[in-house]
Amino acid sequence: MHAMAYRTIPFCYGLPAGTVNILGVATSNAKSARVAGEATGCDVWTHDYHELLARDDVDIVDVCVPNRLHQEVVTAAAQSGKHIYCEKPLAMNVAEARRMVDVVTEAGVKSQMTFNFRYFPAVTRAKQLIEDGFLGRVFSYRARYYRASYINSNKPLSWRLRKNEGGGALIDLGSHILDLIFYLLGDFDCVQSTMDTLIKQRPIKIDDSELGDVDVDDIAFLHTRMANGALGTVEISRMGTGTANDLGIEIFGDKGAIRFNAADPNWLEIYDTRDPGSPLGGMRGFKKIETVQRYEGAKSPDWTMPPSFVRTHAECQYQFLKAIDKDLPIQCDLVAGLHNQAVMAAADRSSTIGGWVKIQDLL
Repeated sequence: MHAMAYRTIPFCYGLPAGTVNILGVATSNAKSARVAGEATGCDVWTHDYHELLARDDVDIVDVCVPNRLHQEVVTAAAQSGKHIYCEKPLAMNVAEARRMVDVVTEAGVKSQMTFNFRYFPAVTRAKQLIEDGFLGRVFSYRARYYRASYINSNKPLSWRLRKNEGGGALIDLGSHILDLIFYLLGDFDCVQSTMDTLIKQRPIKIDDSELGDVDVDDIAFLHTRMANGALGTVEISRMGTGTANDLGIEIFGDKGAIRFNAADPNWLEIYDTRDPGSPLGGMRGFKKIETVQRYEGAKSPDWTMPPSFVRTHAECQYQFLKAIDKDLPIQCDLVAGLHNQAVMAAADRSSTIGGWVKIQDLL
């Protein structure tokens, strides 16, 4: 997905073909490295990522390894003077995340998280409206991220189903939706959560009768209070039968409301209490803003086209590359990843002990 998105950036912004080069790829063994290298058209493939870090012609390291390896690779990359683009979640825990922020800061390199859902034009427009005061005082919100990816009890164990590898619905899906809330509404203050494992054993391998225990959550329900006082509910599940990639958010204020559904990404829906309510309802009601693919400065595809998941990745990457090229501030750096990690840690603790957990207590 990341390689596909990088390849599209020159087309999207009318840049020369060689502006962005995927120079090398590193995986865990020589065979998969060769396959990945040939698939992405890289000049170099290796099973030792340090070989790439030693190269002067590598400027950026894109970290897509399993979650438990993020700290190791990010630390090595920063100490090698490489800029870092890191998949979510940032780390295995808050302590790791904090160390990663420190090492990147000390190295003086730029970093960005792969929080690509921020980069739908509808979400960008929602951010603008909120900052302009369209909602007035924010009362509450509700958000969800449902997938049906683990409803099959015969789906074998993998690193996404093992706690010591950084698996679980909260980490896997929750990191995305929690960042979207953070982006739009600011810091979380405290969290109360319930998490559960719905399928407690799975085959160890494909077509294997031997079962292993699942020690991560399949589902997580959160109540939250934001730093601005707004209350919210968050539903996260990999057991959402009938859903594909169902991510959505609704925000309610005293002046207006906003809602976005990633399944219908062409539109941001808004409600404005300042619209006249008469006669017979006047102009009141939710309206659809035609955001479609209105990326600032983009050349292709045509703005009328629906934005895709790949396009959000490309935009996230493009903004990072532009920030490096022009020495601009990063919108979602590793500090955003640290806050995200603390919210998830608070939810995990709350589910274990019951009651509310303050985010600041974990930072």
